[in-house]
Amino acid sequence: MVLERGEVANSWRRERWDSLRLLTPNWQSRLPGYGYEGPDPDGFMTMAEVVAFVSRYASVAKAPLRTQTTVTSVSIADAGYLVATDRGDFHCRSVVLASGACNLPSVPGVRQAVPPAIVCVTALDYRNPDQLPDGGVLIVGASATGVQLADEVARSGRRVILSVGEHVRLPRTYRGRDVLWWMDVSGVWNQRYDEIDDLTRARRLPSPQLVGTPARTTLDLNVLAGAGVEIVGRLSTVRDGRALFSGGLRNQFALADLKMDRLLDTFDEWARGHAREADVGPPERFAPTRVPASPRLWLDFNSGEIRSIIWATGFRPDYSWLHVPVVDHKGQLRHDGGVVDAPGMYAIGLPVLRRRKSTFIHGAEDDARDIVEHLAARLETAARDR
Repeated sequence: MVLERGEVANSWRRERWDSLRLLTPNWQSRLPGYGYEGPDPDGFMTMAEVVAFVSRYASVAKAPLRTQTTVTSVSIADAGYLVATDRGDFHCRSVVLASGACNLPSVPGVRQAVPPAIVCVTALDYRNPDQLPDGGVLIVGASATGVQLADEVARSGRRVILSVGEHVRLPRTYRGRDVLWWMDVSGVWNQRYDEIDDLTRARRLPSPQLVGTPARTTLDLNVLAGAGVEIVGRLSTVRDGRALFSGGLRNQFALADLKMDRLLDTFDEWARGHAREADVGPPERFAPTRVPASPRLWLDFNSGEIRSIIWATGFRPDYSWLHVPVVDHKGQLRHDGGVVDAPGMYAIGLPVLRRRKSTFIHGAEDDARDIVEHLAARLETAARDR
């Protein structure tokens, strides 16, 4: 039985901004036994299209689904778990936690020191620029969400200041192919969690600076700066009505550029090793991220220069309903490739759960197959032992 707190594809319906499109091309939108069959395989789905895609899958898969059913607690009971909901309780031998890692906005503590006159919204709250007050906007965070919102808000005519910390830079296309095609064919997406040297860091990496547009355009900090967005360093603190920014932009840019070039080297090596040079364009390298001549180090919130802040600082899971001792002191689930540290409990849809592609739609199939095989083997063993 599948329990859903709202409607099918609820988070896509309720917790995304109006203009958002998937970062992954349509051909990469696939689930077990089901994939995109439309006329634009290289396009990017709108949120309405994602909702329709997931809803059709729920119908095609004939999932035993109960919508509008909110889980209020999961606790140990008898030989399994008691799942309490607002529509009754259920007992099960095994449970899969598929609530994801983006349940709550992860807003830094400095938010508490922002003057009350500044309107603050998170990426879960934001829908379009019209909901923001007139005047300048500070956007904190420069992963995929941050750069996309900076671009949209700047296009609305507002002054935008973008606070940048660690980020992952990627071109939208490389050597004539979508960069995610390269991630797929070169095997980067399929790298397993137990093959990654620093798994904790890999699971914390911000999403790459990409945007899905019909023109397949690259959206990076150079593009934003060229459009008039002011780039500043990481927001370090707020003191006496002032935001203070780190002075380490040059190092952040150099590190992101270096990692991008190393990844492009990996793609080039794959093309040579698989005799695919004739199928793609010539190798490319991109201009370094331009460091502002004199990046500002502070911003006075009382000056009227900005009227609102968008916190694009990521998300975190919510396990407040999970009354099983499997969550660490940082609020993260303890698991080994989705096998949770409790008998018969599993997870899916978390960052680098079993592979680097785990949190993308097309990453669900391989992870689900592995989890189901482990679950089936456990149930079979339990049946033999009875």
